Amino acid sequence: MPTQLQKAETMKALHEGSETFLIPGPWDVASAKVFEALGFKALATTSGGLANALGKLDGQVTLEEKIAHCRALSEATSIPITTDLENGYADDPEGVANTIRRIAETGVTGGSIEDWSGENIYDFNHAVERIEAAVEAARSLEFPFAVIGRCENLLRKKNDMDDTIRRLKAYEAAGADVLFAPGLRTPDEVRAVVREITKPLSVVAMSPEMTLADLAEAGARRVSIGGGMAMAVYGTLIDGAREMKEKGTFNWMKGITAENKIDPLLEGQ
Repeated sequence: MPTQLQKAETMKALHEGSETFLIPGPWDVASAKVFEALGFKALATTSGGLANALGKLDGQVTLEEKIAHCRALSEATSIPITTDLENGYADDPEGVANTIRRIAETGVTGGSIEDWSGENIYDFNHAVERIEAAVEAARSLEFPFAVIGRCENLLRKKNDMDDTIRRLKAYEAAGADVLFAPGLRTPDEVRAVVREITKPLSVVAMSPEMTLADLAEAGARRVSIGGGMAMAVYGTLIDGAREMKEKGTFNWMKGITAENKIDPLLEGQ
């Protein structure tokens, strides 16, 4: 099993490389091991997927639950993991710094800090101070922990590209290693951001019409799926359960094939 330092160096090389890479979002140990078995180079945990796995809504997971989750995934896999830290589980900069220090102890190699409190977008200056605190805490570690500065405007119905770019540039100046604005929906929007920054841009795939090649051509460095895969899996669960309850049939079983059984993938780990 690689050390945390080795994993962090691998993640750093991926972020600083010239190739766009896909970084899927596991929500439990099994999904993390499946992604690794299928050849993905890195993982990015999903807050929504974890929340649903715990029977909660996104935003309801506690820091202690996040820590346990990150430790379990890190110990179960040999590839680097960055984690969705929501707002850093704190409003104040020192609280964010403390979260970075604590989450780093789990084995993950980076984490995103968003500028959404759970109720509103943080004031610009306060948002920047939070990233500065996260960066300072990360730099005190003995491995290159990737701080991902995340602007939530586009996900929170604040469709202001100028402010989004302004914030990302400020997070870059504050020392963020990667920049992230979930909600970019077209290659042109991705290009508009990439033109204004120098650090790697992380993009979340928002629709089946947008391909990895499209996003790579637009300049995205890494492409995540957020909680999309978890939602798809739970969608299959809900559809199958409704079929049994309402029709008394089991056609959902037709989706189980030799090619998509999980056991062979877990056996290889």
